[in-house]
Amino acid sequence: MKAARLVVLGVAIAAGGLAALLASGSDETAPPPPVAKFDTIDVLIADKEIGVGSALAADDMRWQAWPTAAAGPSFIRKGDRPNAIEDLKGSLVRGSFTTGEPIQEARLIKASGAGYMAAILPSGMRAISTEISPETGAGGFILPNDRVDVILSRRDKEAEKSAGTEVYTSETILHNVRVLAIDQTVEDKNGQKVVVGKTATLELASRQAETLALARQLGTISLALRSIVDAGAKTESRDDDGETRRGGVNMVRFGISTTTTK
Repeated sequence: MKAARLVVLGVAIAAGGLAALLASGSDETAPPPPVAKFDTIDVLIADKEIGVGSALAADDMRWQAWPTAAAGPSFIRKGDRPNAIEDLKGSLVRGSFTTGEPIQEARLIKASGAGYMAAILPSGMRAISTEISPETGAGGFILPNDRVDVILSRRDKEAEKSAGTEVYTSETILHNVRVLAIDQTVEDKNGQKVVVGKTATLELASRQAETLALARQLGTISLALRSIVDAGAKTESRDDDGETRRGGVNMVRFGISTTTTK
């Protein structure tokens, strides 16, 4: 009986040793696969949030290693322009940058001492402001870079002579013009969805600026917000009868009536 117990105990010990041996062998993990190495290149990035209209400072930028395959053609590479930080210092920012975003020169302006608004105006265009209110500015839903029509509402004194009572008229004098700023807000910041301002600055051609300046003296100016879908439409409009109409202001001098148009 004792001998049988000794045999069973020996078998148990042998089995336990074998299990321990197998367990110790399974703990040996396979070597990790080699880490893939990517070629990198130093590109210029924004070291902080940089807003529209800011003058770029040297400490706003820094060099950052970037995968060569992911470096776009518009990125500024240290190998090509090692002095880029010094060269770009003082440029005005026309498109904001987030922290860590590669600096792109197409979104910068070398203003040479000019103000931001003068720097971003396309050649031949003018910036002119007009007073607005929530009632005449689409309830504050017009934001910089939106497109608007400009409407003039005024008394028609010629019609009043025959009507014997006050007569008011309204006409669209400018179509599809870009809003440069509302007051001094030139971009949508911090998730801002509405800008209720007192002044709208519009981007106009020279003749359009003259038309708006004259219209301000004749009556009330209102801005009608255009849909993004038709913001690129032609500047002509059509009446309900299908007749094409161009915006303008009727001006009378020495009894002669003329119409200024865009």
